[in-house]
This record gives sequence, C-alpha cells and structure tokens, in this order.
Amino acid sequence: MPEGPSIVILREAAAQFAGRKVLRVSGNSSQDIDRMRNRKVLAVRSWGKHFLLQFDGFALRIHFLLFGSYRINEDKGTPPRLSLGFSKGEVLNFYACSVRFIEGDLDDSYDWSADVMADSWDAAAARRKLRAEPGTLAADALLDQDVFAGVGNIIKNEVLHRIRVHPESRIGALPPRKLSELVAQARDYSFDFYHWKKAFVLRKNYQVHTKTTCPRDGTRLSYRKHLGQAQRRAFWCGTCQRMYG
Repeated sequence: MPEGPSIVILREAAAQFAGRKVLRVSGNSSQDIDRMRNRKVLAVRSWGKHFLLQFDGFALRIHFLLFGSYRINEDKGTPPRLSLGFSKGEVLNFYACSVRFIEGDLDDSYDWSADVMADSWDAAAARRKLRAEPGTLAADALLDQDVFAGVGNIIKNEVLHRIRVHPESRIGALPPRKLSELVAQARDYSFDFYHWKKAFVLRKNYQVHTKTTCPRDGTRLSYRKHLGQAQRRAFWCGTCQRMYG
C-alpha cells in the first residue's frame, strides 16, 4: 500500500494536469466516472494516502489499497480502473485502486493538519489526540490516519526503531519526551522516506522493515505477521526497543 510520501510524489508528478480539461474518460470503475468529461481539473492535491483531483463542486479521490498503481502518459498493459485523457495525447491511468467522489469543498472533508507531510501539520494536535487514547499500542497509534495521515507500515516500523520504542508499548506509558519523539519522527521519517524514494534508495535505508538483524546491536529482530488491532506486520529489536507499560 503506497504511504503518504509516495502519494506526494504522485501529486508532484500529476501537477501538470492542474488547470487542464479532461477530454477522455474510461475505465472499469463502477462510479459515474463520465461526470469528469469536459471538466477542468482545478487542483491536484493529496491527504495522507489519498490522491485528490479537485473539480468545481466535487473531487475525485483515489486510494491505492494494497496493490494499486498508476502510470502517467503510458499504459501498464492491463485494463485501468480509471483513465483520464488530456490534450496532446497525455493520460493519467490508475489501476487496482478505489475510486470515489467527494461532493462539495474538500476543506469540509479533510483535516489538513493531520497530514504528516502537509505544511499545516499540527504536532501539538497529534499529541493531544494520542494522550486521549492512553491504552492504544504505539504500533496502532502510528497507523491511525486521524492522527498521522500518510503513515503506513514501513514508516511505523522504522519510526519505532528510530526512537527505541517497542511496538506493543502503551501510549499512556510513554514518557512525555518519548511521546514527543514519536510525533516528531512520524513526520521526519516521512520526509526521509520521500527523499530516499525519489532517489531510488528507499529499501537500502530500511533499518528493520523486512530485515533480520538490528543494525545497532546485532540482535536478531523479532517479527510478527499480525500485531495489534491493525493486524499489520511488525519488525523490532528486543534489545534496543524498550517496552513501556
């Protein structure tokens, strides 16, 4: 599943379509996708894992689920869920994704301050939300899109290793300093992810995700296929990542 930084990269690549009219629409989506034909894209936006095309009075929301993908000005060779054609033969194709429409103003549907990569990100608000859920596991808290929009499983595992916190630690048991580190690194690591992915070196920089040995102390990493309420894969070091609570 693409995480927030990957969606920002898509948003930047698709910015060329802002201000342009959709001339052709096709795809196997069950939504009324033809409503976009001959409509101008007013803005290309993103929120967390959601890619957004804003039109007058509504917006298109793309969520890539587990296996979704996109192509700009090329064809993947399989039927697209949605294909938007523009002038000069340019095209924006989406595959194996969720296609939905959001009616009205996007500002009424999204809390932009919850997006860890947004200029309007509000770390203080994230800390308040976390303190209101003291029994939540740290691993689940990082995947809560209402708190950390855009954080996915890779970022979760890497952030917890970076701040030396066991994934099953309870949020309410974290010292204030550790809570602040968790919030800060959710954003900082997301930007590291973004830069590494643009440079095609993201996987080379994994410290624990899909790895077997901790690079800090050489301990064999612990692994669980389904951890926490989110039931997502977890990789952690039992030596340097402390359990709180």
